[in-house]
Amino acid sequence: MKKDFFEDKKIKFPAYEPWISDEDKKIVKKTLTQSMLTLGPQLEKFENDFCKYSKAKYAVAVSNCTAALHLSLMALGIKKDDEVIIPDLTFVADANAILACNAKPVIVDINKENFFLSISNIKKNITKKTKAIIPVHIYGQVCNIEEILDVAKDNNLKVIEDCAHAVGTFHKSKHVGTLGNTGCFSFYPTKNITTAEGGMVITNSEKIAEKVRQLRNHGMTKSLKSRYSSEYPWIFDIKQPGYNYRLDEIRAALGITQLKRIKKINELRKKASSYYNKNLQNIPGIILPDMVNDKTHSYHLYTIRVTKPYKLSRNQLFKKLKDDGIRTTVYWMPIHMYTAYKKFTNQSNIKNTSKTYEEILALPLFPSITLKHQNKVINCIKKFGDENER
Repeated sequence: MKKDFFEDKKIKFPAYEPWISDEDKKIVKKTLTQSMLTLGPQLEKFENDFCKYSKAKYAVAVSNCTAALHLSLMALGIKKDDEVIIPDLTFVADANAILACNAKPVIVDINKENFFLSISNIKKNITKKTKAIIPVHIYGQVCNIEEILDVAKDNNLKVIEDCAHAVGTFHKSKHVGTLGNTGCFSFYPTKNITTAEGGMVITNSEKIAEKVRQLRNHGMTKSLKSRYSSEYPWIFDIKQPGYNYRLDEIRAALGITQLKRIKKINELRKKASSYYNKNLQNIPGIILPDMVNDKTHSYHLYTIRVTKPYKLSRNQLFKKLKDDGIRTTVYWMPIHMYTAYKKFTNQSNIKNTSKTYEEILALPLFPSITLKHQNKVINCIKKFGDENER
């Protein structure tokens, strides 16, 4: 087990560890001998492999998931003063990507019973300016995507799926991200597969894919390969200014070998999640995540809810676990709690998110987690629930 990244000597049991194999190291080392380290063969293969895995028609790799969200919004024509609906319980990247388009994020409450966008609250917040919805497949589980697609269809709205947690999550045999207009993935170090930093846009629209491909490379209308296959490689056009959101060859190479192991990675995550569920049952006040027996979950995070019958609050449990050498965390603070986004929230309409936030806690989960690690977590939660009072 690796030392705590933050050099906290008390921490003996980390929240996560990336799985970097010998094959990962080998392909990265080999890629470093290439003459071109961006927009090359590794990127093309990673995109093609992701298409085959997700069964999307097109995949465009980018520098991170925030870039994927931003370029998706741009490719779908989201512009100044447009409104885009997002859940309050999500990472700030969703709001930031919308603001990068000079559009307005409309922050909506989640359901009481789960972490998904409330359909009734979506409907209440649709105006003439609403152009899109960003549903989040939070913690790796399929959200209420069919209901959201129905609302979107009825109101002529675009759907950008936030699949940052959901490599390997399927809905009725279709990989998430292929259900809406685009799907946006993250390959951050904590994700099911990692390229250190990286992201992907998938879509079944050739037009959207080409737009994203151009915008990730400053808006250039010709690819690097096509430019240098022409008579004058410096001659190209820019119809819409874009960004440097490229994924380099080194990280793309890492993505290739990581993706090859995704089935095994998710099986190990599911096995660890099942062990938690089996051994954390029947603890008063500890609500466990739903376990499913099909492919509708990538088991990215194992998030419990700490409610009043338990003898500690969520924050107290977090501190107790940390004191015992176990690192846990919360995903995330609601969007409405950040100074930058308060003006986009109707404070009276986010009660479910506020309550849920006070309860959620993500336990350590990663492919190489040991039973010793998990038993330490389980035994501490049981012990603290028995010996303490609020």
